[in-house]
Amino acid sequence: MDYGERLKLTVEISQSFTPSAPIDRLSLFAGRTQQVTKLINTVSQRGQHAVLFGERGVGKTSLATVLKDILGQKHMDFAVASTNCEAGSTFASIFENLFSDLPLEYREQGMGFGQVTHKTLSSMRDVLPVNPKPEDIRNLFAKTVVPTILIIDEIDRIEKGATTVALADTIKTLSDHASQVTLILVGVADSVDGLIKQHASVERALAQIPMPRMSEDELLEIIDNGLKKVGMTADSGCADRIAKLSHGLPHYTHSLALHAAQAAVARGSRRIDKPDIPKAIETSITDAQQSIVSAYNLAIASPRENLFREVLLACALAPTDELGYFTTPSVREPMSKIMGRSYEIPAFARHLNDFCTKDRGEILQRAGAARRYKFRFKNPLMEPYVVMKGISQKLIEPPVLDTLN
Repeated sequence: MDYGERLKLTVEISQSFTPSAPIDRLSLFAGRTQQVTKLINTVSQRGQHAVLFGERGVGKTSLATVLKDILGQKHMDFAVASTNCEAGSTFASIFENLFSDLPLEYREQGMGFGQVTHKTLSSMRDVLPVNPKPEDIRNLFAKTVVPTILIIDEIDRIEKGATTVALADTIKTLSDHASQVTLILVGVADSVDGLIKQHASVERALAQIPMPRMSEDELLEIIDNGLKKVGMTADSGCADRIAKLSHGLPHYTHSLALHAAQAAVARGSRRIDKPDIPKAIETSITDAQQSIVSAYNLAIASPRENLFREVLLACALAPTDELGYFTTPSVREPMSKIMGRSYEIPAFARHLNDFCTKDRGEILQRAGAARRYKFRFKNPLMEPYVVMKGISQKLIEPPVLDTLN
């Protein structure tokens, strides 16, 4: 493989694996069959809307992004618009953003009996009132010809108050009048509760679609799809290692596969092999978000020798429930493997509680009652980072991962 071929392939790999951006091509999307089916069922029923929720990093935005491709298939003619919310987003700004990219094809009654004409405007924003109300949105869609899907992402960033109340009211009125528009709201679990509290009757009109972490089979599908796109393969053990390190989060699957594939190309190969995995881990650590790096360093910082680094690693290796929580006893086995000897709960219980304090950056969240506490990482993206740091620092060897979780 000459230099030009290696350079071309390196570029193609960077387009197939995108850890820093949501997937926007159906051909590279993997898994999520259940969630896709629920979304299609929702948009096919008038008066139904959906909220897609889950931990950060599980691929909610990617699913929302490829939805346009999915619904653009044969026999599915929908107009689709999407927007991302910010801390200062208002009801008006959300719909201004949505309507800016949405052409309006509408019906207009003529002077004569039965005369109905279709007209098209370049943007629905042209007919949006300055300070729209939920009923204004419903009235606009009452005139439209094409079924419409509006995707509102990161709704958890909206300040609770007038905006969330207006969104709930919009869902209610669109549902009551069976309008041919579907709202798909994307956020974390707390945002679902917030919406329903604003308008209890919204619950019946809102399909609640949880997005759990991806299975290892789904992560392997991401790797396989991406490599096929560029004419590469991977040793099965290497692909399994990438999936295991990802902890169900596609962001890390993309990151590790990207850097492992480019490491393979750098040595002139079209196949990811064992030597490429350590290089991928090191590069993924280097490329980690600064917020992750800073939070990790704050959590383990101490002027003297301590076990904070090792205990945090044990937490990242502990088995979790479907909500990402682990128990204190579940930390015992990984801690013992890290230290090379048996470790009991009193040796690290204080560390777990310290990780929940501001002094340690509240890297863990605690729930439950005293003596029966359970914990989880505040930012799910921290878990794989901690494990990769542990491997990089020689605290554990990669095969240890296969004996845990």
